[in-house]
Amino acid sequence: MAARILVVNDTQEILELFRLFLEEEEGYEVILAGTPIQQVTDVEHIHPDLIVLDLVFGDEKTGLQMLQMLKMQRSTATIPVIVCTAALDLVREQEGYLVSQGVRVLYKPFDLDHLSTHVKQLLQTHEHVSSVMKKERKKDT
Repeated sequence: MAARILVVNDTQEILELFRLFLEEEEGYEVILAGTPIQQVTDVEHIHPDLIVLDLVFGDEKTGLQMLQMLKMQRSTATIPVIVCTAALDLVREQEGYLVSQGVRVLYKPFDLDHLSTHVKQLLQTHEHVSSVMKKERKKDT
């Protein structure tokens, strides 16, 4: 089954680029969102294996707020995230937090090969962590 990737960005052309590349070239299932998702339950319903997220929407840092919300909830904290942004200063300010949360950063404009590499690495790591966690839960029951 193809991995499901949620892409959150306010630029239609970038959403389309991700859809074309990740879905048609790489074979993933891609869900697009033009604004940050405000409710954890909405992300839980989508059940993404990976999230590609911009940090700044207009002048607002709502992507960063979404990231923090996801990382605070147990149900979504382990979903791997690639931050795809042109906000270099914001990333520098938040670097410690991003590193502590295992978030990868891809600066715009980005190379599709780098995107592909990040996606594959994070999905492999996430799959491994998920299977270990499932085994642990079975032991506990």
